Amino acid sequence: MARMRTVDAAVLILEKERATQAFGLPGAAINPFYSAMKAHGGIRHVLARHVEAASHMAEGYTRAVPGNIGVCIGTSGPAGTDMITGLYSASADSIPILCITGQAPVAKLHKEDFQAVDIASIAAPVSKWAVTVLEPAQVPGTFQKAFHLMREGRPGPVLIDLPIDVQLAEIEFDIETYTPLEVHRPAATRAQAEKAIRMLNAAQRPLIVAGGGIVNADAAELLVEFAELTGVPVVPTLMGWGTIPDDHALHAGMVGLQTSHRYGNATLLESDFVLGIGNRWANRHTGGVETYTQGRTFVHVDIEPTQIGRVFAPDFGITSDAGAALAVFVAVARELAAAGELADRGDWAGQVRARKQLGQRKTHFDNVPIKPQRVYEEMNRAFGPDIRYVSTIGLSQIQAAQLLHVYRPRHWINAGQAGPLGWTVPAALGVATADPEATVVALSGDYDFQFLIEELAVGAQFNIPYIHVLVNNSYLGLIRQAQRNFSMDYYVQLDFENLNSPELNGYGVDHVKVVEGLGCKAIRVNDPVWIGPALEDAKKLMAEFRVPVVVEVIAERVTNVSMGLEIDNINEFEELASSAADAPTAIAPIEEPEPVGGGN
Repeated sequence: MARMRTVDAAVLILEKERATQAFGLPGAAINPFYSAMKAHGGIRHVLARHVEAASHMAEGYTRAVPGNIGVCIGTSGPAGTDMITGLYSASADSIPILCITGQAPVAKLHKEDFQAVDIASIAAPVSKWAVTVLEPAQVPGTFQKAFHLMREGRPGPVLIDLPIDVQLAEIEFDIETYTPLEVHRPAATRAQAEKAIRMLNAAQRPLIVAGGGIVNADAAELLVEFAELTGVPVVPTLMGWGTIPDDHALHAGMVGLQTSHRYGNATLLESDFVLGIGNRWANRHTGGVETYTQGRTFVHVDIEPTQIGRVFAPDFGITSDAGAALAVFVAVARELAAAGELADRGDWAGQVRARKQLGQRKTHFDNVPIKPQRVYEEMNRAFGPDIRYVSTIGLSQIQAAQLLHVYRPRHWINAGQAGPLGWTVPAALGVATADPEATVVALSGDYDFQFLIEELAVGAQFNIPYIHVLVNNSYLGLIRQAQRNFSMDYYVQLDFENLNSPELNGYGVDHVKVVEGLGCKAIRVNDPVWIGPALEDAKKLMAEFRVPVVVEVIAERVTNVSMGLEIDNINEFEELASSAADAPTAIAPIEEPEPVGGGN
């Protein structure tokens, strides 16, 4: 046994638990922990400019690679309260991150000491566990339990609050005998799998809804194998996007009120059976539950028992890790396929594929100012299947999910439920830190971009390169569109005459100057023909300078993006594509009629 400070033990545990990437800010109450990181050298650290941003960096780091757990560190008081949005975002999307805060001495906790706040109570509703450690000897066990909780069941974040005297206290600790606690995940039984597949087999028009639980379980390959064995088309949710490639023959499109495809909604409405795996039945996916469920039988698989029946009661529920469920589903399906007992889904799958060519949304516009649809068309041209996209909320994110293409899990990284503005810049930095060889492309509207814009300096300082596509309409576009229901356009305009940049013609903030002032590179595009070349230039600049590169597209001020309140009543505000030229980068381009007649 060795005698050491509790913070030295905690850092050794982080290394043993393979949580070796931290994002944060030092401060008086957390300096002992930082001294332990410096002494041991096994924890890499990125210095953020804002603690909320550090928590989103930790999220991006976790979301990017299976098994990762990002660590966010801050001092006492406001550092912890700044982390709350990150804890909420991580908790809502089942993302494990570890937040560590400093705290006033134990004896001063109830004496209104400087920056002393009951952060454990504040964080409790948005974390799996939030605890202030009062006894030094409990520090190793607290960290061990934290990692166990983050990984077991539905994953999620934990906050550990360390009073400064607890950090400095010495304890006996033996890291050589430390072992992470074994993680138990519920698994579907053979009988449950057989019943679910019997129900699926009896249906005429079945669908699989693939949720983010499949991503968390690293089970996308099992999903695709199961779909191919059964011939059943797959609807990925926004959090499950990439679990089946967009160009796969059994990809049925996304369903929902906003981030959806017309053909995806139409296919769901035609279905008679839905097998949901690792999904939440989120309201932006389902819309009105009666419309979504009417005439359909449902089986729901989720790792969290109380998730089953939370939104609506399925006909059959299975508590299981998504990967464990898919493993037994595949085993049963293989046996049934070998015995010739699986229904032939060729006709139904063919209908689903044919539907993809109907009602395509137009993307090819030559307008100036630029229509945002053209941005995503050019992104599809410029970026291939290896690209990792990062986005959070707003019209740019919604329209991107309608028009971009994703081919692999963890290649669409999105704050799905919380959707905090400002998330995109720091999350992209976290993703790029986790996968430094990848090309990371972030996507924001101008307001999301401005929320935590200072974090671009982090990318410049630590050489974390990525491309940020900024769709600038100088408006709170999603809120403006929602305000149409109230016949108002109230405090959602971001435009003003910038005295220092008159060339912006009233678009307000000069993002190019700000980005360059933060040590990064920026390109502004005013004409659609230059979007593609700008994206190619951004790739070169990113490779040469190893810093974030922003491509700002000056878009039309007002765009109403396709959405509605029910999946059978989505409002289309733009003309639909009538030819392949209208939507040239669609997954299933419109087939042109054969020319009639001929020459000599």
